[in-house]
Amino acid sequence: MNPTTLTPWIAAWLWSLPLLVVTVVIHAFGLRMIDRRVAFVLDGSARNRLLRMASWLIMPVVAFCATILHGSEGAIWAAAYFLLGALPDRKSAMLYSMNAMTAYGHVDLQLEQHWQLMGALEALNGLILFGLTTAFLFTVMQKVWPRLNSST
Repeated sequence: MNPTTLTPWIAAWLWSLPLLVVTVVIHAFGLRMIDRRVAFVLDGSARNRLLRMASWLIMPVVAFCATILHGSEGAIWAAAYFLLGALPDRKSAMLYSMNAMTAYGHVDLQLEQHWQLMGALEALNGLILFGLTTAFLFTVMQKVWPRLNSST
């Protein structure tokens, strides 16, 4: 399928929807892997004081891992922008992608007109991913905070 022969509206949807689904699946899988590590630290085998003390590090480590997930997913969108010729180089594509995903809105980059709807769809994807991350971080806090209170 030659992306330049499709109408901009159809091409943006045909490229964006699979990217959205793939990044949500990657994100859900990544959060599940992080959750397994959190559960390992917090499960019954973590009764000794050293492992309970490690509970203090869970939230920053989980936040760091979630940030890596978001960056990786932004890189997937950036690769698509670059490969489609929507942006001139990889650096611009990554910067634009992170800007769109976070709804930051302060980067002076524009997608080629043919692909501009894709940027809006990536912003929608970012809302979904950040919503999943927020819910996950809240769940982790609910697991960790009682453990922290019992270790003091």
